Amino acid sequence: MLKDLLEKNRSFRAYDRSVRLTDDGLSELVDLTRYGASSANKQALKYYVVSKEADVMKVMPLTKWAKGLPELNLPYPGTEPTAFIVICIDTSIGSVGEYTRDVGIAAEIILLGATEIGFGGCMIGSFMKKSLSELLSLPENIEPNLVIALGKPAEDIRIVEAEDGNTAYYRNDNIHYVPKRKLDDILNFVSLS
Repeated sequence: MLKDLLEKNRSFRAYDRSVRLTDDGLSELVDLTRYGASSANKQALKYYVVSKEADVMKVMPLTKWAKGLPELNLPYPGTEPTAFIVICIDTSIGSVGEYTRDVGIAAEIILLGATEIGFGGCMIGSFMKKSLSELLSLPENIEPNLVIALGKPAEDIRIVEAEDGNTAYYRNDNIHYVPKRKLDDILNFVSLS
């Protein structure tokens, strides 16, 4: 059921480095995005996969994790992801502003696909764009917009109800808690008569 898959799909910041997604598995995750929505069906996104261990470790210092927990330096050494997918916008097809929604849709598709096969990931919007572009030798028209870390999750993440509107995630006894607003707080029925 979709709700079960969504509940399992968390932003993981620790991975079991002994278990890796294959290049075929990573290709399948990107392939899923072809079936998602695309603004005006322009399909302006391009994907760059980093899967070799040495290359993953070159990308790691260009990413910034868990802005909500600045006192922690996540992921901890030895729990880094085993792959990255960099979602880029091809600016020869359209402007970045036109396709940022597409990036979010594609990222969620990739993460749901990973969750379905027992893996997980984390969307990383805070990264050194210029340095990453140079590292990946991206052409001038290819702009990185979002980095997705992937691997076999190695942490306990629990969804809890947000108290008094506080949605800040937190850790307690090495468990990561993610407060979610109640349905009544976000759903409104309107009558236009």
